[in-house]
Amino acid sequence: MGCTKRPGPATIDLVQSQPIELRVQYKRLNSFFADYAKNIRRGRTFIATDRLLEVGTDFIFELEVPGLPDALMLHGKVQWVVTPEQPGATSGMGIAFVFETDADRQRVDAIVELLMTQSLGRSLYEKLVEQPSAEDASQAGTAAPLR
Repeated sequence: MGCTKRPGPATIDLVQSQPIELRVQYKRLNSFFADYAKNIRRGRTFIATDRLLEVGTDFIFELEVPGLPDALMLHGKVQWVVTPEQPGATSGMGIAFVFETDADRQRVDAIVELLMTQSLGRSLYEKLVEQPSAEDASQAGTAAPLR
């Protein structure tokens, strides 16, 4: 006996209830420092991909950084997408990092500050993480890919 499935009056939409988990393993500390200064500290990054997700999709980034005993866990959310059909643009997704509280953001900043000052010294750390200019803020959609 076979089993048949009758179409019902309702359709079922799959709803993603769990965030997408993305592990990023930095081989070199300098690669992490560059991403932090250019993207993470400014609250966003761009993932170049043709496998686009919907705006609003949640991410958990697990950043494995040399010198840290535990991975840094960051939450993010897709804010915009660039499709392959858009001329002259790299397809991908703009991700905004989301912190539940200001204390969560400060905790991550403090961990990275300690790591950077131990490795690079205070003056180079301060130069790398200086506040973004107005031009940087206006180009929020042009962040470099997270490596």
